[in-house]
Amino acid sequence: MGISYVEFEDEAGVLRRYRKHANGRGLVSTTAKVDQSAFVDPTAYVDPGAEVQRGARIEHGGWVEAGAIVAERAVVGVNARIGQRAVVGRSAVVGPFAQVGREARVQNAARVPREYVVEAGAEYTASGDDLRRLGLAA
Repeated sequence: MGISYVEFEDEAGVLRRYRKHANGRGLVSTTAKVDQSAFVDPTAYVDPGAEVQRGARIEHGGWVEAGAIVAERAVVGVNARIGQRAVVGRSAVVGPFAQVGREARVQNAARVPREYVVEAGAEYTASGDDLRRLGLAA
């Protein structure tokens, strides 16, 4: 049995090819890099050039746009969107319906609240509670 692909035409008219990720069956661009241990929900997308690292989770309806990075053990919540070339740090959580703008940064261990918008180019920092939760602060 061969690999099956799904093709979409983007807003610029370019044909993009996606395959189903083995862990979760979500759609991953053929030019994206997604670790085998990462989970990509069947309703989630990982766009061209994006990277999803070891143990990360892309939940129902999550979308990781082109060139974005979701680091180790990070979680992209239900219907959350990670903008182009944005970075979600290790063990960070982007809450349901939240948005991380283009080229924005979410620090390691930070927890972006439900429906929150991290503006393009901004940096969202971890709170003391976030760091204590992981044993990283006194």
